[in-house]
Amino acid sequence: MATNDATGGTAAGENTSAAARPKRVRTGCLTCRERHLKCDEGLPDCQNCRKSSRPCKRGVRLNFIDTQVKSPPITPPTQEWDITFQDESREIASEYRGGLGRYAALPQEVEEVPDIKDEALYQFSSGVMNTPTLAHQQLPSLQQSIPVGNVESYPAVSQRMPDNSREQHRHSSSNTDSTFTSQTMPPAPSSTYTNNKQTLTPPSEDRGPLDSPEELLFMQVFVEEVGLWMDSLDPYKHFSRLLPSDSLNEPMLLNAFLACGARHLSLVNPVYSEDKALHYYDDATTRLLEALQNPNRNTVMCATTAVILNVYEIMSERPLQRMNHIAGARALIKECRWTARSTGVGAACFWLNVGMELLSCIRFNWQVAWDPDLWGVDMDFSKEIEYGCEEGWTYRLMYIVAKIANFRSTLPRQAESSQHAEQVRLQNRFNDWNRLKDWIDSWNSNVPRTMRPMGYLYPHQTTSKSAFPEVWLIKRTTIVARLFYHTGMCLLAQTHPLMSTRSPEMHDLQQTHAHDLCGIVAHVKDRGVASVAIRSLAIAAECLVSRREQEEVLEIFDRIQKETGWRTGFLHKELKEKWGWNNEEQYQQQQQQNVAASLPVLPVHNFPYQASNLPPVPPPPPAPKPGAGPRSGIINPILRSADFSAPTHPYQNHYVAPLHLPPQPQYSHY
Repeated sequence: MATNDATGGTAAGENTSAAARPKRVRTGCLTCRERHLKCDEGLPDCQNCRKSSRPCKRGVRLNFIDTQVKSPPITPPTQEWDITFQDESREIASEYRGGLGRYAALPQEVEEVPDIKDEALYQFSSGVMNTPTLAHQQLPSLQQSIPVGNVESYPAVSQRMPDNSREQHRHSSSNTDSTFTSQTMPPAPSSTYTNNKQTLTPPSEDRGPLDSPEELLFMQVFVEEVGLWMDSLDPYKHFSRLLPSDSLNEPMLLNAFLACGARHLSLVNPVYSEDKALHYYDDATTRLLEALQNPNRNTVMCATTAVILNVYEIMSERPLQRMNHIAGARALIKECRWTARSTGVGAACFWLNVGMELLSCIRFNWQVAWDPDLWGVDMDFSKEIEYGCEEGWTYRLMYIVAKIANFRSTLPRQAESSQHAEQVRLQNRFNDWNRLKDWIDSWNSNVPRTMRPMGYLYPHQTTSKSAFPEVWLIKRTTIVARLFYHTGMCLLAQTHPLMSTRSPEMHDLQQTHAHDLCGIVAHVKDRGVASVAIRSLAIAAECLVSRREQEEVLEIFDRIQKETGWRTGFLHKELKEKWGWNNEEQYQQQQQQNVAASLPVLPVHNFPYQASNLPPVPPPPPAPKPGAGPRSGIINPILRSADFSAPTHPYQNHYVAPLHLPPQPQYSHY
């Protein structure tokens, strides 16, 4: 009994303490809530406010954000787990005076979501790139936004990043004026895309200008910096003048532009991280993969977006680990049937894509995956090109340099089994080398005067203290063409089948063009040629023998990285190893070899290479026929399967063949 009495007493005590505990009120004044006091809810003023002579504030004050959700997110169900959303905000608001009227319930709309099977998850095949040496990064998963098998227009939910205070965007380059303010360009059409039948989504009302300070900053950076070099070969400046306006009504294209702008800003300004760039990149990728499942898609818009995302991947720190769109952009360009004969945005995308591949092949000694004979370039120098259109001559030179790159990559690794077979092979390659040399010399002698240097000063004539001559070229396209020209000549001097690079003829040829190339890059003030200048300068720097010239080249690389954000640190290490800087003894031997290079030397081979002393050989091989392809060598492993007809084509598990393709020709000249 004592135990029962004690238990009963304890329970009674708990009930008494609970009854004595002050009850929470929900209609008290706001003044008492701010002071953390219990309000007696007296009207018109409570007792606490009367004692302290404070205004007794009344009203509804909620702690959650007032939002209106028109399209709540939908998460597709899976077999492992299930998610339900429970909204208690209106129940809480109903306890406040006037709260239920302010937060009225929204009508519920039930939307059917098709089942997603496990085998339909969006993941890239491991064999897309068809090369085991390159790491591959998976594209963002679309299982939360794209139903598999549905080929209608898919609504995509775009996440907006919070707006930050806009900071001023500055560069240390002396060329501060925008290149795109000139009014001398010919008029361009108001819209880049003329095929109105291909639409990704139903036409929507025209969007106004960018109203986010962050997005405006990223777009300005793209137009003034990234688009600057993307349009180096485009006379109509699609990427910096026309396409940005079109992107206002195309979220996929807009996010691709913002990704490149944010990425460039993170490269030149450490205050900005790559997180914002990755956000826009992932959003644009998601929308692109979504569109590729729609057979009624706008193929032109998809190809253009892929090309821009390809540029983003080139700008990444480790591009070989992020190449989801490099092969995809090439495949989409082929799907649109864009070639050198295309015009408009098709020509802009084609030459940008081909130019980036050519620079990569020069860098890694690869063969161009897209046979230059299939580009469709008119190589008849007797045909006059419109005056002032230097781009046409630049396209011809890129074709020649691509052929030189293929010739260089097919350099035999070992001699033939017999001396006769070796002589025949050397004679054939010697004929090929002469054909390429005559071709590039003919280009140089036929180009218009506007593509030749406007000024040329030797180092002793300048006050810049540079070891290289000052070569002044006016137009950006002309600068790019001259860089390719000198690069091609340096490659020819390094790949002569019968002469060593230390022979007087090849040595002088290398030194002349290497110095002119370095002189162009050392004195150019146009940041739009940086992408071509880096690779060309690296080829020319390998030929330099003077310590002063080598040090100046490294300073030029540092300046380019500071002004444009292009990473050049790896070139420092490579060049120093080739120059022998890491080994002083090796450096001394190299200097002795450089001195001996000016003396006459015997040919590398023990037999003369004149045709009269060689056994009878077949006539020189004709130019390769279209479609024949390179004979040997390492073909670009990234782009060799960049075709939707290949077994391991890009965008596997995403790509659906389109029902409509752009007609041929797609565009007219602007």
